[in-house]
Amino acid sequence: MASPDGRVRTACPLDCPDTCSLEVLVEGGRLVRVDAAPPGADTSPLTQGFICQKVMHHARRVYAPERVRTPLVRTGPKGSGELRAASWDEALDLVVARLREAAERDGPESVVPYTYNSSGGVLAQEGLGGRFWHRFGASLVQHTICAATAGAAWALTYGDMLSADPLDVVHARLVVVWGANPTVSNVHLPPLVRRAQDAGARLVVVDPRRTGMARRADLHLAVRPGTDVVVALAAARHLAHEGLLDDAFLAEHATGVEAFLDAAEPWTLERASAVAGVAAAAIATLAEWYAATRPAMLRLGWGLERNRNGGAAVRAVLALPVLAGQLGGLGGGVLGSTGRGSPWGLGQRDPGVAPGRPPRRRLNMNRLGADLTDPALDPPVAVLFVQGANPAVMNPDQGAVLAGLARDDLFTVVHDQVLTDTACFADVVLPATTHFEVDDAADSYGGYTLQPIRPVIDRVGESRTNDEVIAALAERLGYPADTYDPSPQRLLRDGLGGAAPGDVGPVLRPAGTTVQLRDTFPGFPDRRARLAHPGLDGVDEVPRYRELPVERTGPFPLTLVSPATHRTVNSIFGEVQPAAAVVALHPADAAARSVADGDRVRVWNDQAEVILSARVDADLRPGVCSIPKGLWRRHVAGGLTANALVPADVSDLAGGACFNDARVEVQRA
Repeated sequence: MASPDGRVRTACPLDCPDTCSLEVLVEGGRLVRVDAAPPGADTSPLTQGFICQKVMHHARRVYAPERVRTPLVRTGPKGSGELRAASWDEALDLVVARLREAAERDGPESVVPYTYNSSGGVLAQEGLGGRFWHRFGASLVQHTICAATAGAAWALTYGDMLSADPLDVVHARLVVVWGANPTVSNVHLPPLVRRAQDAGARLVVVDPRRTGMARRADLHLAVRPGTDVVVALAAARHLAHEGLLDDAFLAEHATGVEAFLDAAEPWTLERASAVAGVAAAAIATLAEWYAATRPAMLRLGWGLERNRNGGAAVRAVLALPVLAGQLGGLGGGVLGSTGRGSPWGLGQRDPGVAPGRPPRRRLNMNRLGADLTDPALDPPVAVLFVQGANPAVMNPDQGAVLAGLARDDLFTVVHDQVLTDTACFADVVLPATTHFEVDDAADSYGGYTLQPIRPVIDRVGESRTNDEVIAALAERLGYPADTYDPSPQRLLRDGLGGAAPGDVGPVLRPAGTTVQLRDTFPGFPDRRARLAHPGLDGVDEVPRYRELPVERTGPFPLTLVSPATHRTVNSIFGEVQPAAAVVALHPADAAARSVADGDRVRVWNDQAEVILSARVDADLRPGVCSIPKGLWRRHVAGGLTANALVPADVSDLAGGACFNDARVEVQRA
């Protein structure tokens, strides 16, 4: 309920670890300001009284000109965004007719639901959709575009052991941030790290860019993208050769140590230095500080998974806390995804298989472009249903994705809040609610909080929730109404064991602390971390380095990265506050190509070319260039963004995306 002055409490569920407590101002039924809720017993302790600039301007998106207010039906060519208003009945009847037609002609697996997290609460992510598409028999799209590789590596090493609590960082005497840029994508962690530094802690950052956090670090290792695994293996070897392993800890808490160290043995400091492009002395210092300083906290990011060596890299880095005995004390351990502690028991996630039915076809999210354009795919994709995602700009091999979306024989449905680049290709666009218009709950993956989301304004236009759309489709297909009840009150009560949404915290879960190997343990029968795997299911027994697509020579010598910025969450907010459409180059790389700051340049490889302005940036390591993540097509001449240059290859574990395997050349246009 609103206070007398129009202030209302809610929470932010966007795709960000922080999951902030919000206080919004509503005047005349209109959202006019979004800010942090003041610190207190009823707010997340991680919010600390401030929020990011992205969310502070979220009201602009709620009322943006691109906001979809009614169902829309395509009238012009695909990609043109030419659509007319329609009623919900007309739009849903059209969708159901095409679903039935595709299932009867090509089988239900010709329907592909490309659904992601919607940057919404637990119902937006885990509601009725999985149950519905499973019953229909549609293809199962695996969520592999982000965090799947890191999650699989964690499971291989630690099982279901919980992450350390980020609030415990203040107790650390060494903080290692590896493959993450919290300054723009986890903004409440840096103040905690600064508190640790003020108390005497050292900070190490491993990242190819000199990020804001790297500038404040005592040691920065600017690794070549895709080579984190050799740095971690060399550090492990150095620990072994210098007598710095915690042998007593390993004897009690680990298996596979000998096999892991055998794999690390070839990786001398000098060899790793040559491959990763960082000084041998820096790798040695990282290892020595990590062994000698207690407690040490490792913040593992998702940057090091985004290449063909992603799984090996995460496994090798996760082995270091075990080798050095850095688990078991307050302020030590590993910060990963805290979502493993989720209490949700909604049971709505798509099970993939059912008794008496064959397994459904599984498609890798990163291969969408190939699947949409492959004439040999059987059955072909006839209907694409997109909910909570924007693959036209966020998927690898953007050119193939756009070609697939442009197919005349593909029927595409997009349910979204704004007219995204993907929606411009849709045959039917359905208006979606924002989290300011619904009941839900925000379940953090970067802290142990669960918070209620409350509607603070009336719905904009005729928007509906994910579950309401699914329930309407289920009704038209004759599925039981009680199985597809979209009531958030019922679903939230089911998930919380009878608690009403208004009864939700924020609450700490699990009760007490999450000190690893004291309160939470590796999820294996012997409760030991596994540094080697039996080698089943195509998984390497130990982490191994695979050569990158092109090393330092060849026609495309620059590694392209596409990191997040402080302006967007993936592509969200790109319509109202886009990042600058530039390619950043190290001064040496710019000089070698006679490129000056502001020059118009061509960035290309065998897949595509992108035309934009150059920015000379000494914060990049030589040999690496950068284009911001989340740009919309209209921001770049020719309508292609960084992902047009990214291969559709998948990583060595869980089929993750290989965004950082893109190799390009740059020249003045």
